[in-house]
Amino acid sequence: MPEAPELAVSEVSDQILEEKNKNKLQFIEDVTSNADDVQRRVLEEILSRNADVEYLKRHGLQGRTDRDTFKHVMPVVTYEDIQPEINRIANGDKSHILCSSPISEFLTSSGTSGGERKLMPTIEEELDRRSLLYSLLMPVMSQFVPGLDKGKGMYFLFIKSESKTPGGLPARPVLTSYYKSSHFKNRPYDPYTNYTSPNQTILCPDSYQSMYSQMLCGLCQHKEVLRVGAVFASGFIRAIKFLEKHWPELAHDIRTGTLNSEITDLSVREAVEEVLKPDQKLADFIEIECRKTSWQGIITRLWPNTKYVDVIVTGTMSQYIPTLDYYSNGLPLVCTMYASSECYFGVNLRPLCKPSEVSYTLIPTMAYFEFLPVHRNSGVTSSISLPKALTEKEQQELVDLVDVKLGQEYELVVTTYAGLYRYRVGDVLRVAGFKNNAPQFSFICRKNVVLSIDSDKTDEVELQNAVKNAVTHLVPFDASLSEYTSYADTSSIPGHYVLFWELCLNGNTPVPPSVLEDCCLTIEESLNSVYRQGRVSDKSIGPLEIKVVESGTFDKLMDYAISLGASINQYKTPRCVKYAPIIELLNSRVVKSYFSPKCPKWIPGHKQWGSN
Repeated sequence: MPEAPELAVSEVSDQILEEKNKNKLQFIEDVTSNADDVQRRVLEEILSRNADVEYLKRHGLQGRTDRDTFKHVMPVVTYEDIQPEINRIANGDKSHILCSSPISEFLTSSGTSGGERKLMPTIEEELDRRSLLYSLLMPVMSQFVPGLDKGKGMYFLFIKSESKTPGGLPARPVLTSYYKSSHFKNRPYDPYTNYTSPNQTILCPDSYQSMYSQMLCGLCQHKEVLRVGAVFASGFIRAIKFLEKHWPELAHDIRTGTLNSEITDLSVREAVEEVLKPDQKLADFIEIECRKTSWQGIITRLWPNTKYVDVIVTGTMSQYIPTLDYYSNGLPLVCTMYASSECYFGVNLRPLCKPSEVSYTLIPTMAYFEFLPVHRNSGVTSSISLPKALTEKEQQELVDLVDVKLGQEYELVVTTYAGLYRYRVGDVLRVAGFKNNAPQFSFICRKNVVLSIDSDKTDEVELQNAVKNAVTHLVPFDASLSEYTSYADTSSIPGHYVLFWELCLNGNTPVPPSVLEDCCLTIEESLNSVYRQGRVSDKSIGPLEIKVVESGTFDKLMDYAISLGASINQYKTPRCVKYAPIIELLNSRVVKSYFSPKCPKWIPGHKQWGSN
């Protein structure tokens, strides 16, 4: 009897990969089909595990795990409500305050409280849940773009600075935590997590060395690259701008096969030298392409096999879409997942859709989800104001995952395995459709945010306080601020905040330029630590600019708003503008511009921790 022919190794690995993908897609089918049962089990599991924690006992849950009792006795909370518990854990209290499992670290949110990053408690097993969500992304993507296992991803991934709480727990952003974990560093070979950047380049704390070495490795492997990306659109554009500035040195390194002496991190040098080999032909190719006057389509020119750009372009990141389209020659912009420091939420099951049509299917095993209906106030800005404390009636309005209504907007409320109970995340979502019984949500906005360039989020109250602090510089000159507004200018990289000021000059002494520059710096010093880190450490935000406008400019702005249908009785000056014709009107009346003369002060950690 003839023997069955042996399958080639590549065919076997293809079959194994196909089977893995099939299992992951079946998992999505199962949990979305049985979404309500899964959610009930998740809540029961969270509450039974944590039955003896102080926070649940204080609210009288008494070990009950059913939804009705949970909703009846547990309040819907904001960060400020649980900050005393968070502070106790941060200061070293190891008793079971919020969670029966030990808090392994704090994840620092890009949202702030009192100007400092919020601290989200997490536990070791959350890394498994995050890894599970990551493992769903490529099986979904492979349904639409086959062959992604045959090449590499060029992703610009970075760690950010971290600190320790007084109790000794790490406090760092969620992605820094993930990249430093064994789940990422010691991941088994997987064709879908085969990146051009060696781990050492991603884990390098020096942002210049990290960017340079990742870009160099990406260029060396340019023909193998099938997808490119970063976390946020702004980060990917920063990488392209970095290439625009440093391509001569990068091409030189490739031509000679020697790494730039500015890269001093020994582990990075060793890792890059494994990839870097002398290649005259590639160096010539890079120089020819980068010398061209136009950089339109530079991504597809340098990395010709690229199928898509994987970046977040929803919410405030949508402002970067035209720039990405220009650099990528209109490649698909793919948003794969929806996550935050509090919890990882869901995946995009239609990854090749237009950015404006992106929706995320919440995976019911991640946490227990509830939804607070949002009723918008009409206004000029696109931010949504939500009340801090909920009335009893509003607490009862929360609905479960399977009970949301198509087209309705909700604020997301989560109960997590790591000790958050009925916690208001602050994201406003709109129900765009359903996958089986699980809803799919479009991300609308972060509540109360008026300005954002990168991961920074500045709200109206914070901006108002910063301006109030700055105008004290005008007093000695008998000048005052009669009106102001702002916008996030992303026409150059890095983007920066712009404030339009209309001044009232009562005295005879003109306000010196240095004083208005001091006003810029005072505003920056008054903004939250995420903004200041973006300016000082990440270099993701440029110097703040004040544009002084002609007298009467804000009357013109009101006239324009009324011509568009605003009520003269209800009109108030918007503190942030996004509508292009309004920005154009304001820019046409600028008398002089002033920039912050230096970076604001920033150090890692929280103010109250001192030097920790």
